[in-house]
This record gives sequence, structure tokens and C-alpha cells, in this order.
Amino acid sequence: MSSTQPARHAWTYSDLVALPDDQLRHELIDGEHFVTPSPNLAHQLVLGTLFIALSRHVARHRTGEVLVAPFDVKLSAWTVLVPDLLYFAAGRFEQAVNQKRATAAPDLVVEILSPGTRRRDLGRKRAVYEREGVQEYWLVDPASESITVLRRSREGAAFTHQTVLTRAGRGVLESALFPGLRVKLRDLFRRARGVVRRSQ
Repeated sequence: MSSTQPARHAWTYSDLVALPDDQLRHELIDGEHFVTPSPNLAHQLVLGTLFIALSRHVARHRTGEVLVAPFDVKLSAWTVLVPDLLYFAAGRFEQAVNQKRATAAPDLVVEILSPGTRRRDLGRKRAVYEREGVQEYWLVDPASESITVLRRSREGAAFTHQTVLTRAGRGVLESALFPGLRVKLRDLFRRARGVVRRSQ
């Protein structure tokens, strides 16, 4: 649970629940309310490809559950995030996830960077995921066709290991959370590549 004190006149999870359904992503970080518009096509193509790769691997090995946005991760009354993709190992999933939300930090969080979310994903959200115990944080950038992977060296440590993989460098995404998984970045970004180039 977050040790950070909420801001004065802070938003709470109850405030979020009371909002009308406007199809936007509403998040709280230490009581501050953020609204994110619907993602673009490149974002969705990359997210869909990664979700399929991870969910197939996890289902085959029965290691846990992969969820895709929108799904709330309520870390406290004042901090509620909606990652693009999240993963809970099997034992933790049963304890931390109910029909409406997760109530603890996932083992993995993935955020797909976009101009509107990049600064927050790299800054404040990274800090929240780090302090709340996320084991790995993947930052996927469709524009540069790269993935930055942040890991902990041990339980309770900060994100001390950083790996940057690129499509140009023929990067292959692997993780101790998913033994045997190999996702080639050229495959991950293939569908979105033309879309990104047309938008530049």
C-alpha cells in the first residue's frame, strides 16, 4: 500500500466510480486525477500483438493471468492506475484480483508510450510501480520501435536493471517471469510500422 500522503482535497476511488462512463481512461496518482484519451491505432496494434503472445504463453504453461486495459489497479484510495497490460502469477492472481479490480501491484506492468502519456509513464507512474512492488515494468515505444525493460535485482529493491531492446538491433524480448518466451521485436512492431510512418 502506498506510503505517500494524498494531496489536499484529493480525489479518491469513490470519486472515480461516481464518474459517468465517457470511454476515457481515468487514473489517480496520490489523489491527482488524470484523464487519457482513447489510444491510437499503432498503440492498439502493438498492444494486441503483445497480449496475444503473452496470453498464449501463460495459458500453455498455466503460470498466471494476463489482463489488458481497461482494468483498474487500486493501490490505495488515492492511487488507481489502468495499465495497458498487466500480469499476475497464478497464486497472486487469486489473492489480488476480483471481478472489478486488482487490489495489489501486478508482477508485470506494460505501458505503451504515446505523446499524451509518455512523460507520466516514464515519471510518476514508474515511481508508483516501483514503490508498490511491481517486479517488471516494460515501456513499449511504437515510434522508436523499442522496449525499455525495468527489473529489480531482488525483492524490495528498486528498479536497478534496465535493458533497452530495439527492432533495428534485432531485439528479442525475454523475461524470467515467462520462462521460454521469446518475442522478436520485428514481429511485435510489424503491424504498426506502416501506421506510425503514415502519422509522422
